[in-house]
This record gives sequence, C-alpha cells and structure tokens, in this order.
Amino acid sequence: MLTPEQIARLVEGREDDPFATLGVHPAGKGCTATVFLPEAVRVVAHTLEGEAVGELPAVHSDGLFHGKVTVKERRPLRYQAHYADGGDYWLTDPYSFGPVLGPLDDYYFAEGSHDRLFDKMGAHCIAHEGVEGTHFAVWAPNARRVSVVGDFNRWDGRRGPMRHRQDAGVWEIFLPDVGPGSPYKFEIVGRDGVVLPLKADPFAFRTELRPSTASIVGDPPAHAWGDDRHRRYWAEADARREPISIYEVHAGSWQRDEQGNFLSWDALAHRLIPYVVGMGFTHIEFLPISEYPYDPSWGYQTLGLYAPTARFGDPEGFARFVDGAHRAGVGVILDWVPAHFPTDEHGLARFDGTALYEHADPRKGFHPDWNTAIYNFGRREVAQFLVNNALFWAERYHVDGLRVDAVASMLYLDYSRKEGEWVPNAQGGRENVEAVRFLQDMNKALYGTHPGVMTIAEESTSWPNVSHPVHAGGLGFGFKWNMGFMHDTLRYLAREPVHRAHHHDDITFGLLYAFTENFVLALSHDEVVHGKSSLLHKMAGDDWQKFATLRAYYGMMWGYPGKKLLFMGQEFAQRAEWSEASSLDWHLLDHAPHRGMQLLVSDLNRIYREHPALHRRDCEPEGFEWVLVDAAADSVFAWQRRAPGVPTVVVISHFTPVLRHGYRLRLPAAGRWREILNSDASAYGGSGMGNMGQVHADEEGWANVTIPPFATLMLELDN
Repeated sequence: MLTPEQIARLVEGREDDPFATLGVHPAGKGCTATVFLPEAVRVVAHTLEGEAVGELPAVHSDGLFHGKVTVKERRPLRYQAHYADGGDYWLTDPYSFGPVLGPLDDYYFAEGSHDRLFDKMGAHCIAHEGVEGTHFAVWAPNARRVSVVGDFNRWDGRRGPMRHRQDAGVWEIFLPDVGPGSPYKFEIVGRDGVVLPLKADPFAFRTELRPSTASIVGDPPAHAWGDDRHRRYWAEADARREPISIYEVHAGSWQRDEQGNFLSWDALAHRLIPYVVGMGFTHIEFLPISEYPYDPSWGYQTLGLYAPTARFGDPEGFARFVDGAHRAGVGVILDWVPAHFPTDEHGLARFDGTALYEHADPRKGFHPDWNTAIYNFGRREVAQFLVNNALFWAERYHVDGLRVDAVASMLYLDYSRKEGEWVPNAQGGRENVEAVRFLQDMNKALYGTHPGVMTIAEESTSWPNVSHPVHAGGLGFGFKWNMGFMHDTLRYLAREPVHRAHHHDDITFGLLYAFTENFVLALSHDEVVHGKSSLLHKMAGDDWQKFATLRAYYGMMWGYPGKKLLFMGQEFAQRAEWSEASSLDWHLLDHAPHRGMQLLVSDLNRIYREHPALHRRDCEPEGFEWVLVDAAADSVFAWQRRAPGVPTVVVISHFTPVLRHGYRLRLPAAGRWREILNSDASAYGGSGMGNMGQVHADEEGWANVTIPPFATLMLELDN
C-alpha cells in the first residue's frame, strides 16, 4: 500500500521518482496499479486489449487511485475514468512503460560527444512497446522535478512527472496517445522547491505562433527530397573556386501578401526562388528563421534553435522551400546565432532554476549590447547542444551553409566591456578559449559529416586564420565576411568626388589583406538600418550621381576578389532604409533608374558566373594583379582577374564625374579586349558613353580607353 508520505508527494507534485509509485508494480503474487486523475470519481483498469482487470479505489480526494489489478506481471494498462458529469476519459498509463533512452545515451551526453541529440531530445512520435505516442526528453540536471504538461493532461504538472536519468541530468517520459500537433511545455521545480515559469522545449522542432510560446509535437519528417544533383555538385566542388553570389533576405519583409501578412514558405518559394534564379544569384541567405519571440529582433534573439519559426507555416513548408531552391540550382544559407540568447522566462535562461545554458557570473554570462545571455561554451552539454544544432539544419533541412552571427563577440571576453567588467582567461588574456574550442568543434563536425556545406563567419576584427582549417590552427570556417572592404569603400564613396583623390587608399588598402582569409564581400542588412540610410543615399552627389556611383560600386565589387553578398532591395536601389515591418518598395521598379540598377545586378551575376577569371581565384593572390594603382588624381583603379586556362578580365573603376576620352592604360596583353560590362550603359540608366564594345591594345599592351563618369568597365581579352 502507498504510505501517507507517498500519497502526499504525488498529490502535492513533490514526487521526483514517479515511476516508483505510479503505474503497475508487483505486490505479493499479483500487481497493484496507481494513477493520478484529478476530478475523477471512479477508475477501472484495462489491458491494452480491452479486458477489465480491476477497479481502483480512491486513496485521496484530489484524484489519486490505487489498488490491485488481476495481471501477473508488469505491463501497460489503460484506465477508464468516470466523472461526476457522466463523462468518460481513457488514459494509457505512461508509468507502465520502460525508458526509451539507454545507458549509451547517458554516457555520450554526459561526455559531451553525442552527435545525434536531435534524435533523442525533445519530442519524438514513436511506437514504444507496441503503443503509439510521443517520447519527451529534456536536460535539467539541477531540478527536483520535471513534468511535461499540455492539453493532454490539463497543463497539470502533477500528472506528467518524468523519469530522472541522474547520470546525464536528463528527464524523459513516453506519453501514449499523444501525437503530432499537441502543444506542450515543461514544468520544472528547482532545487529550492520553487516552481519555475513553464519552459518551452530547447529541442522543440515546432512551436506556436508568437505571442504564444508553447512547443508543439512535430510530425515525423516526411518530405521526399529531390535535390541529390544539387547536393552532389557542392559536395564535389571547391567552394573557394565557385561563383558564389548571395541574396540576403529577411523572409518577413521581402514581400507581403495583399493583406500585408507574411507569405507562407510555399508562397515565398513561388515568388522568391524564380526571382533569385532570374537575377542570377547562386544562394539565398535568410536572416535567422529559428523561432524567436520578438519581430524587431529580426530573428537574432532566437529561443527555438531547432524550430523554423511558425510565422511562415509548418516545418515541412521550409523543407519544401529548400528542396525547391535546390531543384532550381539555388543554395540556401541560414544566419545562425550561437553567441547569445534572450532571457524571456519561457526560454533557456535559468532553465532549471540555475544558470544552466549561460554563465552564472554576469561578467561572462550577460551581453551588454543586446541585454541577452551568453552561452556557457565551456560546458560540454551546452557546446554539444549547439554543435548538434548546426548538424541538425544540415541534415534535417539540407541547408547549404550557416553564416555565424557575432563571432567577434564570442572570441573576446572583453567585447563591449570596460575594465573590471570582464574576467580574463586562465592565461590572463582576453581571448575566450572556450568559445574558440566550440567554434573549432562545430566546424570540424559540420565539414566532417556534410561535404558541400559551408560556414561563414561574421567576424569584424583581425583575429587570425578565421577561415583556415582547424588542423592548421584556424577556426575552421569556410569563409569570413570582409568588413574592412565594406567600411573602407562606403567611406570613400560618401565623400564628394573632389575629395576622393586624397583618400585613394580607401580602395587600394584592402588588397593588402584580401587573400589572408576566404572572404565574402558583404553589403548586408546592417548597413541599411538604424539611421545609416540605404546604399543609394550613402553615395555622394545628386540623384543621377548617386545612381551612377552605386552602379560603378557594384561593378567594382563584382570584379573585386571575394564572394558577393547583397541585401534584398539594394539590387534595385531601395531608397528608404529597410524596415522589418513592411515589404520592400517594389513600386520603385516603375521608374527607369531602379529598373536599370536591377538589370545591372542581374548582368553582373551572369558575368561573374560565366567568366571564370572573375571567380576561380577569388581567394588566391595569383588571381589578382594591379594594372593601375596610383591614379589617385583621376580616382581611377584598374586590375586584372585571371585563372589558369581562361581569358583574363581587366576591371576599371572610376569615381569622378569627368568623362575621360583616350585614357592611356597598359593592359596585360596586346590584342582586342571585348567590353563585357559598362555600368554607364544606357540600358542601366547611364549616359551611354563607352568603347563601342571593344578596346585595342598595341604590341606592348598600351590602349586608349574611354572611361565614362562614375563607371566600372570590364574588358576580356578576346584572341
């Protein structure tokens, strides 16, 4: 029989070992069964086949029933509960089932080496011991009790306490008859006995639409992928030598529907994928689409790392989008945020009543820039959680890459902190060696298991070897954003043309370090928000000059070493700053200058892709050589791009309003040079000045070139 203390613990929700009392247990020559069903007046136990095996007397008025059943050994039972209003409720007893996780899971989880956590943690619809249901598992090592709660148990934590696997600090339970679509959370009692606010599942694969915050039991992945050709191509390619031109997209504001609502993944696929193909971009990069509570964070304050946000539909919709992009030859890159997380009470902050995912010391665990918590990268379970997430997106959704946000904030312990506000490492330095190890482990795991997937670091300092292999002392990223290129060139173009001659090195300086990393030239969302104005309005001069300068800038960028990234809207010269609250200003395409800009970007992507000299040595110094570096007085720059076995391309950029006829240049070779780009072409909205499609160089390479005002030319040797 149950003791008074056992009864009190069950009824009051203090029981930390529910499987010791609830469910079916041997008693003498038979068995007893115990079930907690508040408000029930009568309970009859049945086998799964429907045979009645005993009525259970009430042992507490709050709904605890306990008594003998006519089964000879422990086995799953179903209870028929009768209520005073005449209603019935059937419950398959979760406490009559054995565990799902095994000792190897405990071992690898505790060791921090489990690379299949997303198959074990969270909510998984399975058949267990012959019964369909959902298995739940969550890490909360310092909790007294953890219960899974939802509509299926009236959100009553006393009815869903979980089994504690003490070696790993993991709690698990199999709930029969709970299926896809069921909302749930975890009710956690901390070590001090305090019931915490209900917590969403860190491994939730699906979530409610904000402002609701529950996790949802997801359907087992069912999408039939058809992207083998795309994935095989990239698995066999050297990404450094491929044309990579990325269109950065905020999924909630690229376009909206006629009522101003978000597009679903399917509607977005119908519009965005053809647009990107038509524009010639090779990849779409989404600002974070993992679940996040606050729209103006743009997804960078994410709480549901394993769940595509519910804003755009169900997770299968995202799978269909990625597959559709791949079938069209377009890769999909996700912004990924392992640096920090918001402190919303339903999230990871003090998850089990202690600083579990974050550091307890705010000098290490609080981010002053974003008022967020910083992951404890030195805790193996936390690092494992994040590494598994990177692997999850590559495996479950076939994403082609992760652009890792705010890497600099991870690498430096004193990032955005004053003296006394940070804790040095064991050697007394400012480097976060735990974060370095995590990033290296993440890159090794991802590149080691998913050939063809790339990682890209947003890293704005001079930290060495960011995009070098881990075995060579690097962080292991495939690429790094070139923040110096962006800052220097935009500063140069913001100056009035008459002053640019005195700042020539804003353009030339970048070539001193252009090949120290595998760079992506990024004109991202960060450059067109928070009072920074759009790219168009960063250019000096009147409206015609702004358009011409921006066209010349894009031409220079596409001819410059490094992969390309452009934020949505800038391909047609969006005039206003970007806002996440509304669609881009597509009506601007009714006006010729904006259509011309869009056509130019499309042509640049095509030229970049079709002329191997412009991409095959993007990351190697032998692919670049100056043709004219010291023409500061004229604000003219010229260089050659080359690769083995293909025609050389010369890029000439000019940033004054002067039309330069007969400009004397020594090209790399004699012969006819075909003009493959002129950003001043009338089709783009320019003045139409140029070289009638070709330039002739004499035996020594000297040529007279017409260089339009504010223009970039590309010439390809045509033998």
